[in-house]
Amino acid sequence: MIGSNGVQTQEAIGMDAQTVLELKPALTGYLKTFNGCMGRGTNQGHLGTYVRGQLSDLERKSVEPMADAAGESPRTLQEFLSLLRWDQEAVRDRVQQRVAQQHAHPHSVGVFDETSFAKKGEKTACVQKQYCGSRGKLENCVVSVHLGYAAGDFHTLLDGDAFLPQETWHADRQRCREAGIPDEVVYRPKWQIALEQLRRALANGVRFSWLTFDEYYGGTPEFLRELEALGQNFVAEIPKSFYGWTQPPEILHRHHARDGRPPQGRHRKPKLKVKNAKVGQVCNVLKHSPRLRKTPWEKFRVKETTQGPLVVEAKRMPFWIKDADGLPSRAYQLIVVRPVLHHQVKFFLANVPESVPLEVLLLVAYSRWRIERIFEDTKGELGMDHFEVRKYLSIRRHLILTCVSHLFLAEFRWAHGGEKSRPHRLPVAQRHTHARASVAPRRPVLAQAG
Repeated sequence: MIGSNGVQTQEAIGMDAQTVLELKPALTGYLKTFNGCMGRGTNQGHLGTYVRGQLSDLERKSVEPMADAAGESPRTLQEFLSLLRWDQEAVRDRVQQRVAQQHAHPHSVGVFDETSFAKKGEKTACVQKQYCGSRGKLENCVVSVHLGYAAGDFHTLLDGDAFLPQETWHADRQRCREAGIPDEVVYRPKWQIALEQLRRALANGVRFSWLTFDEYYGGTPEFLRELEALGQNFVAEIPKSFYGWTQPPEILHRHHARDGRPPQGRHRKPKLKVKNAKVGQVCNVLKHSPRLRKTPWEKFRVKETTQGPLVVEAKRMPFWIKDADGLPSRAYQLIVVRPVLHHQVKFFLANVPESVPLEVLLLVAYSRWRIERIFEDTKGELGMDHFEVRKYLSIRRHLILTCVSHLFLAEFRWAHGGEKSRPHRLPVAQRHTHARASVAPRRPVLAQAG
């Protein structure tokens, strides 16, 4: 971390004296890359104050203590978030462009997830009583959706948007105006927010070999179809209630008139044959699929935890899901995973050929810990959950500025504390059949996924 005087403390990361001296000019040079987004020169100074405050060792990293530590008026920093003219979208774009240019990797993984910020009262934009992950229960909070990026040993936050609840905010436009929410900002399901974030990142040059996300996103067929249309590989956790076929159902193509021409003005669509096997839930495949029952379980050690290595058994089979017309898609890969100790079954869906090794799919599926680590860093070290502003624009700008601060922190750690990832060190795995084997770098097989 950086002390309030802008100097890296050795206790936090254990840097040597030379590294400590190098930090301040490195941060100054980093912040200059955003000068074109800030408008007035004074805003550039406010940007530095905000980022240095988030990187500091302050106990509370809200506007007032950060401004006090820098010898500035808290009102000035509040106005920087809420009133002063600068382009927060351009700042976010600059973060993503920097990642695309300096941290491109042939086997990068993008991770969608959401986090929450407990807040009292009803005036803060987007707040309502809803499930608060940080508290583990229903709580008054603001929820935000994020896109993370992982490439080898490097990971960072690319984007963040506040979720606007439908009934308590979208339907009450007067309440929205009082919280500074523009009329054009409307309710969007979280998966639509995630899709917009993906398209922004792609437009800024970021490329993902894979995406992964939890069962909320994986259980939304529209979201999966949109990713498929973008040509994006993914490994999605899906809920036990997810529907599909373990065998491709037959499709009935209606015959036209005897002369071979369809009746004028009518278009006959294909449909499923009546005698097809009914679409079923994935929770039943272990019981009712002879093919899956005959497939042996394979053991993998997928990650280290505070309680020791997590060893899982996994198997897979082809799986067909419904397209927008209710007809079967092409074959996906259904992966069934259960930890060896308690056999709590999870299901994942991958839109890649069967030739992609199972251990690679598990490696991607269990990459979601990267976004969890990012949230730990941004909350525990950068104070992302310390904001005390209420207006919508201030919250949006705070989330984007946290991306700026986290990218610097990630780059500094990557350069000084971790081993740089290179194309020859691919995050891939080799097939292992015993519990002591890890899903870990071995050989370049991710390229098979395209």
